[in-house]
Amino acid sequence: MNKNQVEGRTDQVKGKLKEAAGKVTGNESLENKGKRQNLGGKAEVAYGNAKRDVKKATS
Repeated sequence: MNKNQVEGRTDQVKGKLKEAAGKVTGNESLENKGKRQNLGGKAEVAYGNAKRDVKKATS
């Protein structure tokens, strides 16, 4: 697991927590921030996966 994959998964967890907290409290802004952070984390993981795949292919 590389740095991008770890950071992405961390952002996904943080985003899900913010999203859930926003839903519970009725804070739509917090919920939306959580959704964006979760999506950003997914993109970071995908980037990390691509880096890993390229590294494997060139090894």
